[in-house]
Amino acid sequence: MGRPVSCRRTPTPTPEVEFDCATREDAMIAATSARTVSSQWIGGEWVPSDADDGIAVIDPSDESTVATVPAGTATDARRAVAAARAAADSWARTSATERIRFLERLVAGLKARADELADSITTEAGVPTRVAQRAQVGLAIEIAESFADITAKFEFERRVGNSLVVREPAGVVVTITPWNVPLLLSLQKIVPALMAGCTVVHKPSELAPTNSYLLAEIIAECDLPPGVFNLVVGEGAVAGAELAGHPEVDLVSFTGSVRAGREIGRQAAEQIKRLHLELGGKSASIVLEDADLEPAVRATVDQVCFNTGQTCLQWSRLLVPSHLQQQALELAGEIAGQYKVGPPRDPTTDLGPLVSSAGLERVRGHIRTGIEEGARLVAGGAEVVEGLQAGYYVRPTVFGDVTESMRTAREEIFGPVLSVLPYDGEKEAIRIANATPYGLHGAIWSGSSDRAQRVARQVRTGQSDINGGAFNILAPFGGMKQSGIGRECGVEGLDGFCELKSLQFPDRSAKLVGPHLRDEKQP
Repeated sequence: MGRPVSCRRTPTPTPEVEFDCATREDAMIAATSARTVSSQWIGGEWVPSDADDGIAVIDPSDESTVATVPAGTATDARRAVAAARAAADSWARTSATERIRFLERLVAGLKARADELADSITTEAGVPTRVAQRAQVGLAIEIAESFADITAKFEFERRVGNSLVVREPAGVVVTITPWNVPLLLSLQKIVPALMAGCTVVHKPSELAPTNSYLLAEIIAECDLPPGVFNLVVGEGAVAGAELAGHPEVDLVSFTGSVRAGREIGRQAAEQIKRLHLELGGKSASIVLEDADLEPAVRATVDQVCFNTGQTCLQWSRLLVPSHLQQQALELAGEIAGQYKVGPPRDPTTDLGPLVSSAGLERVRGHIRTGIEEGARLVAGGAEVVEGLQAGYYVRPTVFGDVTESMRTAREEIFGPVLSVLPYDGEKEAIRIANATPYGLHGAIWSGSSDRAQRVARQVRTGQSDINGGAFNILAPFGGMKQSGIGRECGVEGLDGFCELKSLQFPDRSAKLVGPHLRDEKQP
């Protein structure tokens, strides 16, 4: 794996410490305690980045710099793709059993270092500790572990008449993930890609990269052949663009903004390259008139506040019958006011900070715009949270009297902002729910499960929760319309990294076609 050389500690004129590491043990230390990391994981070893500059990683709870990582270059990206390509054929020939053994070692490593992973996510993404431990890391490990059984039972081959239909690895895969749920979204792509027999180059968000260094170290301890997994940290416009557009990459799996997804889609189209996209959302929680209003509103407010509203699948629109709007607003405002906004390591905190100053300004801007456009502010607002002068904090915000034309009803805000829209009749509720370019997630609440299911089937979304149905890691997840292409999780998540091939065998009963027709005896 890595060459046995020492980890060099270089004095600098600042309190920061720079590490140049080339062994697994040294890089573990660098990833968790050093102020500066300067290497990429390429070809089974820590390789010094070609970057001249570093990227500061900011703790959003107090705006302090907690680490500096390399601003990965096009050269870094090309090295990683070359390593993945060199390893692709041999890894593709491994058996499913051998890949599962690797996954078992990976899951054991993830569990052993779960607290470190959660702490890194709290530090760089501002996620409250208990949320980082349970949802961000705990659920991520569950998803990774689920692919052991999925892979063991997966139909890599099947007979169809005189044909053998085989599923083969797609090849070299690039995975590009955002900062909001960094480990989960990374494992959700990396694990099925490896189980399918693909090699991987992973580029995490530069806003929250330190958990990916820990992941690389855990993978390095799993005896994975060199080049099967590679890590390149850098900005999307440089490292990400080079990876997505590289001709030796067979498939790109991206989670992020619609804008970036369009650019990656353009690059993929030029090369007729396979593509997975999981993009934005503006999901609706539809409360029908026969539903129990209080639990529906409470669940919707809770869901829109998860991860401080920084999830693509949040129910940012609450649709209620017109005659119930005032009651729903009173409930939503009261519930939103019960959440505590504060430092993520405070055990009483419900909502930590937004990830960056840019994110804070974007969310505040949307709140101000909502007020200017005539929406009624029921809870929250754009003001500085009392007692939290430093950090990127915002209060849960609820708007009432929202119309479809308002930006708060149409645009993804990526913050804890709920828009309550009244409707008249079931058909109008369905029309409003579908009246966005997105189609990722949603919820239906009704006193009748059959009715809720009937409405859900008419809403153009990749996933819909019926009366509070729980997230299922074995069910496919993904979106319709501008929310994306492809599915993750479950059998479909593994199948997405496979190519289909049909092998035809001789069959005396089959009719001859093509040039063999001339060999048939003429009457």
